[in-house]
Amino acid sequence: MNTERKTLNFSTFAPMIFADTHTHLYLEEFDNDRNKVVEEALNVGVTHLMLPNIDSTSVHPMLALCQDFPDNCFPMMGLHPTSVKENYKDELAAVECWLSDRRFYGIGECGMDFYWDQTYAREQEYVFRHHIDLARAYDLPLIVHIRESFNEVIRILKDVNKSELRGIFHCFSGSTEQAKQAIGFGFSLGLGGVITFKNNKMQETLKHIDLKHLVLETDAPFLAPMPYRGKRNQPAYIPLIAQKIAEIKGLDISEVAKATTENAMKLFNI
Repeated sequence: MNTERKTLNFSTFAPMIFADTHTHLYLEEFDNDRNKVVEEALNVGVTHLMLPNIDSTSVHPMLALCQDFPDNCFPMMGLHPTSVKENYKDELAAVECWLSDRRFYGIGECGMDFYWDQTYAREQEYVFRHHIDLARAYDLPLIVHIRESFNEVIRILKDVNKSELRGIFHCFSGSTEQAKQAIGFGFSLGLGGVITFKNNKMQETLKHIDLKHLVLETDAPFLAPMPYRGKRNQPAYIPLIAQKIAEIKGLDISEVAKATTENAMKLFNI
């Protein structure tokens, strides 16, 4: 990890301001150097770190981080689809309790995940629909997990048909048609390290999508961008994602930084 830090040129991106709209910095992968990782993000201009919740076990570590960095770390509340098990009703009750107790900036991470297991597919749909109701009730953006479940998520959004919904399709890497479907429901597209991978199909899709529909994310500690693919991801790598987007769209990175940060600030009402 120290080798990785030495390769980062912290002065390159400092004048720009970025937002990481999806990072799990409270996880155990950062237990040994969490504060340093936040400081490294700040050093390259990543000043806003949005923290989606996973389940009841992650709430306290998440809120502790937000307490340590109140101007930079912003909590969200939800139940991750892979955490939807037999006790999903108890987990949903905990989500509701937390939402009534303090301020959160988004509902999520929620959605559906059919990559690992479909045992609780029906329960995942129930939980996702409940999160949609919570997003409407609290007027908060919905952070949607769509791994191997894009069509199911679209089906539910069509069924709900609530024009006031907004949020992010997290880790989006679909076709132009799918991007336009998500945008049509009022959602932004969350782009992360995958956009830097060679021959990723999202690189072609991106050519047809306006910057006003995009936000940046790491999903740290997962899915690090090139040249750190396969290693621990961190918010300081956000400029690398912005740089790739700028390259694909033929823009200056400062344009990508400005637009995506403004999109994030407006979406989360910060």
